[in-house]
Amino acid sequence: MELPWHTRTIYTSLSSTFTSLILFLTTSPSFFLCCLSIDEQGLALLSWKQTLNSSTDALESWRSSDPNPCRWFGVTCNSKLQVISLSIKSSNLQGPLPSNLQPLKSLKTLVLSATNITGPIPREFGDYHDLAFVDLSRNQISGDIPAEVCKLSKLESLALNSNSLRGAIPANIGNLSSLTYLTLYDNSLSGEIPASVGQLQKLEVFRAGGNQNLKGSLPAEIGNCSSLAMLGLAETGISGKLPSTIGLLKGLQTIAIYTALLSGTIPDELGNCTDLTKLYLYQNSLSGPIPPQIGDLQNLQSLILWQNNLVGSIPPELGRCKQLVLVDLSMNLLTGSIPRSIGNLANLEQLQLSTNQLTGVIPQEISNCAALTDLEIDNNELSGVIQIDFTKLENLTLFYAWQNRLTGSIPASLAQCRNLQSVDLSYNNLTGSIPKELFGLQNLTKLLLLSNELSGFVLPDIGNCTNLFRLRLNGNRLAGAIPAEIGSLTNLNFLDMSNNLFAGPIPAAISGCDSLEFVDLHSNALTGGLPESLPKSLQFIDVSDNGLTGPLNPGIGSLPELTKLVMGRNQLSGQIPAQLASCSKLQLLDLGDNSFSGGIPGELGQLPALEISLNLSCNHFSGEIPTQFSALEKLGCLDISHNELSGNLDVLAALQNLVTLNVSFNAFSGELPDTPFFRKLPLSVLEGNHGLFITNGPATQEPQNRATISALKLVMSVLISVSAVLLLAAAYLLLRARAVPSGEADDTWEITLYQKLDFSVDDVVRSLASANVIGTGSSGVVYKVGTSNGGTLAVKKMWLSSESGAFRNEITALSTIRHRNIVRVLSGGDTGHKLESRTSPRIAGSYGYIAPEYASMRRITEKSDVYSYGVVLLEVLTGRHPLDPSLPGGMHLVEWVRDHLQRKRGAVELLDGRLRGLPDHQTQEMLQALAISVLCVSARADDRPMMKDVVAMLKEIRRPENEQPKDSSAGCAAAATPVRKVELRGSSNCSFAMSDYSS
Repeated sequence: MELPWHTRTIYTSLSSTFTSLILFLTTSPSFFLCCLSIDEQGLALLSWKQTLNSSTDALESWRSSDPNPCRWFGVTCNSKLQVISLSIKSSNLQGPLPSNLQPLKSLKTLVLSATNITGPIPREFGDYHDLAFVDLSRNQISGDIPAEVCKLSKLESLALNSNSLRGAIPANIGNLSSLTYLTLYDNSLSGEIPASVGQLQKLEVFRAGGNQNLKGSLPAEIGNCSSLAMLGLAETGISGKLPSTIGLLKGLQTIAIYTALLSGTIPDELGNCTDLTKLYLYQNSLSGPIPPQIGDLQNLQSLILWQNNLVGSIPPELGRCKQLVLVDLSMNLLTGSIPRSIGNLANLEQLQLSTNQLTGVIPQEISNCAALTDLEIDNNELSGVIQIDFTKLENLTLFYAWQNRLTGSIPASLAQCRNLQSVDLSYNNLTGSIPKELFGLQNLTKLLLLSNELSGFVLPDIGNCTNLFRLRLNGNRLAGAIPAEIGSLTNLNFLDMSNNLFAGPIPAAISGCDSLEFVDLHSNALTGGLPESLPKSLQFIDVSDNGLTGPLNPGIGSLPELTKLVMGRNQLSGQIPAQLASCSKLQLLDLGDNSFSGGIPGELGQLPALEISLNLSCNHFSGEIPTQFSALEKLGCLDISHNELSGNLDVLAALQNLVTLNVSFNAFSGELPDTPFFRKLPLSVLEGNHGLFITNGPATQEPQNRATISALKLVMSVLISVSAVLLLAAAYLLLRARAVPSGEADDTWEITLYQKLDFSVDDVVRSLASANVIGTGSSGVVYKVGTSNGGTLAVKKMWLSSESGAFRNEITALSTIRHRNIVRVLSGGDTGHKLESRTSPRIAGSYGYIAPEYASMRRITEKSDVYSYGVVLLEVLTGRHPLDPSLPGGMHLVEWVRDHLQRKRGAVELLDGRLRGLPDHQTQEMLQALAISVLCVSARADDRPMMKDVVAMLKEIRRPENEQPKDSSAGCAAAATPVRKVELRGSSNCSFAMSDYSS
C-alpha cells in the first residue's frame, strides 16, 4: 500500500536520522566499551555506598540515575572517564572501608580521612595495584595492617595514623619500594619495628609514635633510609641504644623519640646529620655525656634532652649552633659550669638548665642572647652574684634561678625587662632590699623571693603590679607595715609574707583583692585583728604566731569558700562567734594558744566539712563539750586540751574517724566512752582531769604516788599474764573432762591439767568479751574472768602462731616455775585439730608490694598494709612498676625513690612524665602525695602512719576541681620546670602538714 505524501515525508526524515545514528555508532567502536566501563565503576561505588550511614548528605550526588560517576562528589576521572581518585574528608560516612573497588582499575588516590570509617582494612586492598596515595587517618579503623598492603609496589604515601589498629607493623613493609611517606602514629600497634624498613630508600617521613606497645630497639638498618627527613617514635616502648648508623642520614631534619625507653649514650655520629633542625630525645634513660660533635649541627634549632641521665659538662661546642632557638637540658646529672659560648646564640629564645648539678657563676655572656624570653637555671649549685645585664634582654618573660647558692642583691636592671611575667629567685642567699623598680613591671604575674635574706620594706609601689597573681616573700627579714596598696592587686590569688618581721595591722584594703584565695602571714609581729571585710574568694587564711588581739571578727562567717583557718598563737580573746558555722566548706580550724573564753559554741558541730582538724587548745573555754559535736563524724583530729572544760566525754564516742584526741588538763569527769579508740588512748592525752576515771582509777594521780603505781602496774601485768595462762589451761582441761557424744568428738579441746579446777568452762567463755580486756600483748589478749564461786582469774587467749607447738611449749615451761611472785598454772589447752588452726599462714600478696619485715622476720601487721599502699601510691605517681626493669641497678621502686631524695635531687623528677605540664597547684598536690607515700614505705613499721592518718593527710591536700586556682598558664616550659620541695609545717600537735605552694 502506498503511503500518503506527508506520511512518506516523515518516514524518510526518520529513516535518515536513524541512518546517521547507526553510521555514527559504527564509526565509534569505543563507545560501548566506554559506557560499559563507567557503569562498572559506578555500580562498585554505589555498592559501597549501601554499606554506609544512609543519613549522610555527603554522597547525595551518588545516584544510579546519573550514569557518569565522574560528576559525583569526591570522584575524579581522567580524560578517558576512568576514576583515578576517590577523596572524601571530614564527613560522617560511618561504615566500613570499600572492599569491591577492583573495577576502578586506574584508581591512584584513596583519601577517606576523618570520615568515621570503622572496621578492619580489607585484604582486597592488595588488589588495587595502581594505588599511590592512601590516607585513612583519623578514623576508627581496627584490626591489624594486612600483609597484602605490602603488594602495592606503586604506593608512595600511606597514612594510617590516629586509628585503633593493633598487631605488628608488617614484616614485608620493605616491599613498598616507592614509599616516601608513612604515618602510623596514635594507634595500638605492638611488636618491633621490622628491619625491612631499611629497604625503603625513598622514605622521607616515618612516624609511628603514640604506640605504647611498640617495643624493641631501633633497627640499625634505619641508616639505609638515605632520604629520611623525619623520624618520629615518641611515646613508645622503643628501647636500647640509638644506632650509630643514624649518622648516615645526611638529610635527616627531625628526630622525635621522646618519652620512650632509650638508653646508652648519644652516638657521636649524630654530628653527621648536618641538616638536623629538631632533636627531641627527652624523657628517656640516656646516659653518658652530650657529645661535642653536636656543635657540628649548624642548622639545629631545637635541642630538647630533659629528664635523662646525662652526665658531664655542657659542651662549649654548643655555642657553634647559631640557629638554636630552644635548648632544654634540665633534669639530668650535668656538672661543671654553664659555658660562656652560650652567649654566641643570638637567636636563642629558651634556655632551660634546671635540676642539674651545675656550679660556678651565671656567665655574663648570657646577656648577649638578645632574643631570650625564658631563662631557667633553677635547682643547681650556681653561686656568686647575678651579673647578667638585663638591659640587653628586653624580651625576657621568665627568669627562674631558685634553689641555688646565689649571693648579693637582686639586680635593679631586671626591671628593664618590661615584658617580664615570672620571677623566681627563692631559696638562695640574696641580701639587700627588693628593688623599687621591680614593682613597676605591669606584666608581672609571679614574684617568688621566698627563703632568702632580704631586708628592708615592701614599698607602696607594689600596687603598680596590677597583673600580679602570686606573691611569695616568706622566709626573709622584711620589716615595716604591709602596704595598703596591696589592695590594688585585683588579680592576686596567692599571698605569702610569712616568717618575716612585718608589724602593724593587716591592711583593711586587702578586701580589694577580689581574686585572693590563699593568705599566709604567720610568724610576724602583726597586731590588731582581721579586717572587717575580707575577699569572698578566700580559701586559706594563716595568721598564726603574731600579736593579734581582740575578738574574732564575725565577718569570717561570710567567707563561703574558706577551707582552712589558722589563727593559733595570738592574743585573741572573747567568744568564738557563732557565725563561723556559716563557713560550710571549712575543713581545718586552729584557734589554739589564744585567750578565748566562754563556752564552745555548739554551732561548730554544724560544720559539715570539718574533717581535718579542730584545735581549741590553750584557751579559757569552760562548760561542757557541746552535744552538737557528735555530728562531727568526719573529724580526724581534735585538741581541746589546757582549758577549763568539764562534764563527761560521752559526746566524743560518736566521732568514728578520730585519729588523734587531746583532752588533757581540763576538769572532765566520769568514765571514758567504751570504744576501741578510747581504749587505746595514751594517758598523756587524758592527764590533768582529776575526775576522769580510766578502768579502776582516775586519770590524774598525785606525783608522790606515781612511782609506786608504776611499779604496781608492772607487777600486776606479770601476774595477770601468768594467771591468764593458768586459767586458759584450766578451761581446756575442763572441756576435756566433759563427756562428749561420739559424733562431736572433733569439737573437744585438748587440755593439759596442772591443778584441780573448781570452776566451769562456761565461766571462761562467758567472760571472753571486749569489755573484760585488761591487757594486750604481742602474743595475745588477757581477759578478766569472774568465776561462779566468787573468784577472780585471768585468761590469756594467744594469737595463732605459725610455729607448731608454741602454745604448748609456753604453758609447759610456766607450769614448772615455782616462785612466790608467780601464780600457779592451773591448766592449758588448744584446738589444734579444728579448722581454724589449719588455716594457711601464708601471706597473700604480690612480690614487690610486701613489707620488708615480712621478708626478714615473717611478721605481718596492719602497718604492712600501709607499706603496700605506699608502694601502690608510688606506682601511680611515678608511672613505674615496683620491679621496673628500667630502674638502675635492679633497684626496687622504693629504693630508687629513697636514693633520689637522699641525693637531694628535685622530687618533681620522680613524677610520671605523662603528668608533667599540669598547672602548678596540681603538681604541688602530687608532690605532697609523694611525701605521704614516702612515709608509708618507711623501713621501720613504727615509723609508718596509721591508715587513718594517711586518709587525713590525703584529705588535707585534696582540692575540688571547682576550687582550683585560675592560673592556667602551662606549656612546654612548664613541663620541664620542676617545682620546689614541699615544706611541712604544723601549728599545733593537732595540725597536719600545711602545703607550701611554690610556683
